[in-house]
Amino acid sequence: MFAARAIEQHDKPAFYAELCGQFAALLDGETDPIANAANTAALVFQSVPDLNWAGFYFLKTPRELVLGPFQGKPACVRIAVGRGVCGAAVERRASVLVEDVYAFPGHIFCDGGSRSELVVPLLHEGAVFGVLDLDSPSFGRFDADDQAGIEQIAAIYVKASDRAGLAPF
Repeated sequence: MFAARAIEQHDKPAFYAELCGQFAALLDGETDPIANAANTAALVFQSVPDLNWAGFYFLKTPRELVLGPFQGKPACVRIAVGRGVCGAAVERRASVLVEDVYAFPGHIFCDGGSRSELVVPLLHEGAVFGVLDLDSPSFGRFDADDQAGIEQIAAIYVKASDRAGLAPF
């Protein structure tokens, strides 16, 4: 049985390396994309400090993301591609790190307590099929080390999960 271990947090690259190791062990042998998304959201929310939301949105059409498994307050259910930070990450096919959500044009305020956000697209063979979204109540919470670490987490999730039920667009 998997058991998360506390990770020293003073060195972010080392923190994310350890978290990725724990995460790979957690998903080992499981291919269901929804179960894996639920465990990803739970482990990230539990392990990464200063978050108020961690979860997934999946593309249900080429133009719309729909809420998936998450940890935190109830969230917006549908987000148009190109709208908000999640929609921008899909449109750009790249991670979007926002130090101050109030300065991001078109930011969607699902939780008024969020101040910064990091969204990583889920890519398989060049196609986006969703995003991993992290919110923090602190301005400037995320940096390049967080982005690199969460991109590794997203890559482990994509590799482990059978996307048969998740249409890529």
